[in-house]
Amino acid sequence: MERTLWVVGCVLLWALFVYLMYRGWRNRAARQAERIGDLPPVPNETGARVLEPTTGLYLGSTIAPSWQDRITVGDLGFRATAELTRFEHGILLERQGASAIWIPAESVSVIRTERGHAGKVMSEGGVLVIRWTLPTGTEIDTGFRGDDKTVYPAWARATTGDDEK
Repeated sequence: MERTLWVVGCVLLWALFVYLMYRGWRNRAARQAERIGDLPPVPNETGARVLEPTTGLYLGSTIAPSWQDRITVGDLGFRATAELTRFEHGILLERQGASAIWIPAESVSVIRTERGHAGKVMSEGGVLVIRWTLPTGTEIDTGFRGDDKTVYPAWARATTGDDEK
């Protein structure tokens, strides 16, 4: 009987922790909602493709400059396998099981590599980070861990207007 009470107590404690984490996630989303606002819609005309699509993992978006201040509004906080494509008018991040993210070219301030993003730490230069400005004026970083990291230099060059591959 004593063992059963311990097991039930542990399960209840675990359930309480899960509930508190969920509540914290929702509270953070409510606090961030006004700063984030609505994301730009994917336009009908994206322009010519500048870089070939690259597959990988969308790590999440954070409020710049903090690499750990994860955005939880909508589905921006959820990791997902994704395909990243650079077009003439912007960047399209198509995520499996989540909505696509369109980053207009004029909103991008820099594309760089980092060691970590959104609480995920990897080897040096393991994450491609796109810093861009939302329509609300909030600057965010969107992290992507590509399957092929040899394409990262081409992505960084594309930011400066040098579209060589």
